[in-house]
Amino acid sequence: MYTAHPDRYADMPYRRTGRSGLKLPALSLGLWHNFGPDRSVETQREILRRAFDLGVTHFDLANNYGPPPGSAESALGDALKADLAPYRDELVISTKAGYLMWPGPYGEWGSRKYVLSSLDQSLKRMGLDYVDIFYSHRPDPQTPLEETMGALHSAVQQGKALYVGVSNYSAEQTREAARILGELGTPLLIHQPRYSMLDRRPESEGLLDALDELQVGSIVFSPLEQGLLTSRYLDGIPEGSRAASDSPFLKSEAVTADLVGRLRALDEVAKSRGQTLAQLALAWTLRGGRVTSALVGASSARQIEDSVGAIANLDFEADELARIDAITEGKG
Repeated sequence: MYTAHPDRYADMPYRRTGRSGLKLPALSLGLWHNFGPDRSVETQREILRRAFDLGVTHFDLANNYGPPPGSAESALGDALKADLAPYRDELVISTKAGYLMWPGPYGEWGSRKYVLSSLDQSLKRMGLDYVDIFYSHRPDPQTPLEETMGALHSAVQQGKALYVGVSNYSAEQTREAARILGELGTPLLIHQPRYSMLDRRPESEGLLDALDELQVGSIVFSPLEQGLLTSRYLDGIPEGSRAASDSPFLKSEAVTADLVGRLRALDEVAKSRGQTLAQLALAWTLRGGRVTSALVGASSARQIEDSVGAIANLDFEADELARIDAITEGKG
C-alpha cells in the first residue's frame, strides 16, 4: 500500500492563485499525452505517486485527454482508488470541457447542455464527487459567453466544482468572462494559456497584463514546447520523438537548423546556471511571480524528478534574461 513521503511539502513553493485562498505548487502535473491504455498502468501510477511525494499537489486534466479521449481521467480515477484516495483533500484536481467528446450538436464547444453533461461524465470517470477547478477549455464563437460562464457558475452552485477557470481565451475574452462571473458571484480563479520562451503571445497580446489587472491566476501549458525545450532536440530530431512521429502537436519541419542552434545556445545558458535546458525553461516561465504554476507532462517518474529540480533556482540575473531574449529572438 502506498504511503506518501512525510517530507513532501518541504521544498515545493506554493503560490497564491490570484486573489483567492487557493495555493498551487509552482509545478503541476498535466495528464495530457501519457495517460491512456497504450501506456503501462504501473508507470502511470508511479508518475503520480512520485509527483505527489515531491510536493506536486495539482493534477490537471481535460475531458479529451488520453488518447483516446476520456482515458486520462479514467487512469487518474484508477490511481486515486489504488493509491491516492486517502490524500484527496491534499490534492487539487482540475478538468475542462470544450473540445469534441461525442457525436452530434451537443458534443463540444460551450453550450450549457454540453458543459454540464461533460462535467458529469468527467466526475464519473474519475470517481469523484467534485473537481477543484473546472475550465471552459476554449471560447465558443457561436454561444453567448453568458451561457458558458453561467454553466461554470452552475457547476459551483451544484457542488461539482470549487473554482472555475478558462483556457485559450484572449485578453478581451478573459476580461468579459471575469465580468460575467463576478456578477454571478463565482469569481474567475485562473487562466490556462500556452506560454514558453519560444511562445510569448501571452506577453505580446496583453493576456498577462489583463490577468494582473483582474487579479486572476495563471497556469501555463507547453512551457517545454512539446519537448523542444529539453535536451532531446539538441542534435536534431531523434528517433521515437514527438517530431519524428505523426503527432499533430509538433511537426518535423518545425525543427529547423536555426531552431536547433538556438536550443543549443539556451542549453549553454542552462549549464551556466547548473540546470538542464528543461529546468531553465520552467524556471523562466515562473520568473517574477506573474505565472502561478507551470504544467509539466511526464512519461516516467524520472522526468517529473528532473522537472521539479527547476525549483532549486528560480531567480535570474538581468544579463541572463537579456541573453535568453536575444537567443529566442534570433539575435544571439
